[in-house]
Amino acid sequence: MKAVIPVAGVGTRLRPHTYTHPKPLIPVAGKPILSYIIDNLLTSGIRDFVFIVGYLGDKIVDFVKEKYPNINAEFVVQSNREGLGHAIYTAREVINNAPMLVMLGDTIIDADITEIIESETSAIGIKKVNDPRNFGVAKLDDTNFVTELIEKPRIPKSNLALVGIYKIVETEKLMSSLEHIIAKNIRTNNEFHLTDALEFMLNKYETKIKALTINNWFDLGKRDILLETNAVLLKKNNYPKESRSFTNTIIIAPVHIAENVEIKNSIIGPNVTIGENAKVEYSVLTDSIIGNFTQLENVHLNYSIIGNDAVIKGNSQSLNIGDNTEIDLSGQSN
Repeated sequence: MKAVIPVAGVGTRLRPHTYTHPKPLIPVAGKPILSYIIDNLLTSGIRDFVFIVGYLGDKIVDFVKEKYPNINAEFVVQSNREGLGHAIYTAREVINNAPMLVMLGDTIIDADITEIIESETSAIGIKKVNDPRNFGVAKLDDTNFVTELIEKPRIPKSNLALVGIYKIVETEKLMSSLEHIIAKNIRTNNEFHLTDALEFMLNKYETKIKALTINNWFDLGKRDILLETNAVLLKKNNYPKESRSFTNTIIIAPVHIAENVEIKNSIIGPNVTIGENAKVEYSVLTDSIIGNFTQLENVHLNYSIIGNDAVIKGNSQSLNIGDNTEIDLSGQSN
């Protein structure tokens, strides 16, 4: 079985960070989003991967080759981003009708996915949500098999959202369905969606698709959800209590502090991730993600995301700062 991971999106809702960094490489609780996905699949026994890249795709390629040199990785470029269905169809020759497991590259599923992988039929992951209008939605029969799939319905027929994991057994039929909706220009919100192709499979081929509930699912398309997920995973991952000694500094767990970080005269935590080679002085950080090689001095950050190589001096409460930024809030002039 091949794992197919679409990572071609621009990540507009996480700007400015995604101007310089693809969304799947944004760190959460000590490692990039993409690492959670790959690690989960490796634990489940999968070794063959297809990455569908686009925007800043060279960074995805470099990351996978450096961090996961022992997996069988193939890369396909989606030049025109026209939806998830289009992305998978773009990779059809590499997939070559093999059974596949699709996992979205901006979603963390913190759960055992063995049941989906071992399903004898095609299968999807679902979860009840309060407002399903921004998701694909499934209707089920009494035996938890799918009877209907609708992408982003204005009036949802159920509250069962698709969570971004799909096992496809009848891959040839899926590719035929994708070819049909693309040829007929069947779009939802101007994109070719996997949901619409699966609905076509249900109707034309009477495909059996089992729905399996995923309880721990994080759709990381927005800053608030990214920070909430950082806090949840810091608690769950139960990192060892920080044993390093930082000058005149209080560490309030849970936190994850990477290698070669310098901290002085500060309070760090709870729910803080700090990237490699960062420098923090005279600062208070809570519920925040701090990038690599970032320098913070005399700041109070709460519920903030700071990109790599940023320099911030002064006082603040909540910031959303991209890479290579320098901000001086101290009021001092040179």
